[in-house]
Amino acid sequence: MRLPGILTSLIASLCLVGCSSTSGIDALDVGKPSNEITSSVVRPSAPVASMPAKAKANNARKTAEEASVAENARPFGLAEEEETVAFSAPELPDSVDPPVQPAALVSPPKLLSRAAPPMLAGPLTRYAFRDAKPINFGRSSPRHLAVHGVDVSRWQGDVNWEKLRAQGANFAYIKATDGGDHLDPMFMKNWRGAEAAGLKRGAYHFFYWCRTAGEQADWFIRNVPKVDGALPPVIDVEWNGESTCTRRPSREKVLEKMQVFMDKLERHYGQRPIIYTAPDFYRDNLKGAFLDYPFWLRAVAQHPSKVYPGRKWLFWQYSGSGLSHGVTGRIDLNVFHGDERQWRDWAGGRQTIAAAD
Repeated sequence: MRLPGILTSLIASLCLVGCSSTSGIDALDVGKPSNEITSSVVRPSAPVASMPAKAKANNARKTAEEASVAENARPFGLAEEEETVAFSAPELPDSVDPPVQPAALVSPPKLLSRAAPPMLAGPLTRYAFRDAKPINFGRSSPRHLAVHGVDVSRWQGDVNWEKLRAQGANFAYIKATDGGDHLDPMFMKNWRGAEAAGLKRGAYHFFYWCRTAGEQADWFIRNVPKVDGALPPVIDVEWNGESTCTRRPSREKVLEKMQVFMDKLERHYGQRPIIYTAPDFYRDNLKGAFLDYPFWLRAVAQHPSKVYPGRKWLFWQYSGSGLSHGVTGRIDLNVFHGDERQWRDWAGGRQTIAAAD
């Protein structure tokens, strides 16, 4: 088809202009697509000026350096963060015990009022116990003292605390714990029963020489409620031939372990613990020691003044063969070293060490 004359003239003019300007076209990008363009990058619609080779090299180096800085500065990934936390967390030495959790076997302690318990407001019950193996203590008979009590553990079974109270028990020490992991299964039942019957009650711990003193103190504190009106805690120290622990530490180690245990209990309960012991253990370890602590002494054949000469004492366990309507079998019998007024003063909170004979 023959084109109109005007169109032919226009095409010829454009060809002449293109042939005279080829040097300028080299400086322009003719709009070829970039190989670096991805689907996330919009291709420019207008031509872009071409970059000199040196500028391109500098830009590439700068881009590489920025990428390196960005890599080093990026946040940790999850795996690296966990690894960092694991290495930076403080590690406890092997000697540090894990935190102690409350014992599930004992309900939370219920604080009592500071008012005097009923048994302190009324008259004491008088001695009416019998003994399967009575001892004649002569003038120093425990019958002459005013305030009697008992100590019990699981071996007494179900205790009728009302009958014990009526028969002459004004106080009771109740087995709570021994070692670092044993709780007497009857402790809480006895603890509540004695209080309900109007007895002054306290708890004792049988010390185990194959466990640390600190963990034993922690175990006692976990299981024995801190309540107003309770008697001071007791540490029972003796050589026990029936125990699986046959260790007999030196006197120095014995005194050290006892001190650690008693210090912890005193800080927690606010009462100085009482030391219960027997003649052979006392002879081996306690003679002349702990002069500022109250003692509870076992002496079932002679008066404590004969068995523990010169030692001040607060309680005397004078029989292991007592008989009571409140217990099936035998029960330990004890007496307080003082008269009724001294008992009221001591049990009411003004606790002092009883005088020696």
